[in-house]
Amino acid sequence: MIDIEIEDDAWLAALPEAADRVRAAADAALAFAGRSGSAVVLLADDDAVRELNGQFRRKDSPTNVLSFPAPPNPEGLLGDVALAFGVCAAEAKAQGKPLADHLQHLVAHGVLHLVGYDHQDEVEAEAMEALERRILDSLGVADPYAERD
Repeated sequence: MIDIEIEDDAWLAALPEAADRVRAAADAALAFAGRSGSAVVLLADDDAVRELNGQFRRKDSPTNVLSFPAPPNPEGLLGDVALAFGVCAAEAKAQGKPLADHLQHLVAHGVLHLVGYDHQDEVEAEAMEALERRILDSLGVADPYAERD
């Protein structure tokens, strides 16, 4: 089960179907990773994500997405994912892609972190990106790593 908390109304103003997009991306990420469980996805503003980034990563800046894996637990809670509206919207615009597509990419990316995927080295990064491509293709989202004209 994916719980979605929309803390910043800017998400809904820009993307009324944000919750549906989040749920589809999270569910697809879990399915492609062969995992089940629950997670919470927070659609927040930049200040909230800056605070989380500072508290948990010692970085005083907002970032697009943060993942907080939960320790193994009998309830099947995988963890939390938080996304910053301003950062995500600016990235989507700069990259020339729809915000909806960028949101789904970042949600899939964040959920994959919850189930153990990472990109600390080239081998891990290639495996994670390949899985993200498959997930996004299933959602009708263009390859986020493809060269853009």
